[in-house]
Amino acid sequence: MKRRRQHELSRDSQRHEKALAEDVSIHIFTVSASMLGVCVTVIGLIRVAISLRHVDTYADDLIALDALFFLAACLLSYWALRTRNRRRMHSLERIADVLFIGGMGILAASGVFIAYMVAVH
Repeated sequence: MKRRRQHELSRDSQRHEKALAEDVSIHIFTVSASMLGVCVTVIGLIRVAISLRHVDTYADDLIALDALFFLAACLLSYWALRTRNRRRMHSLERIADVLFIGGMGILAASGVFIAYMVAVH
């Protein structure tokens, strides 16, 4: 009876762990997809500002690179959600997490660069 109870607890903890892993992947997927949309919007706004002020900047290129980071994080987290292999899921989730954090860092640097560009011109 005691062994059976331990086995049930073990299965419950494995289910809980899998649910937590899927929860992280879902968050990365949804937020990175949203951030991809933000990047595309910001690129459009920067292009309008460039055409009005006749000043060129690398900010739109930097944010385009950032959009690729978010796209990769989004696709990898989706793949992690769809895979049945637990080890692959964790690996994909880890890579998506690193890309997402990298994208957030690039976005912050882009914000500083855009603020500097607006202040100087």
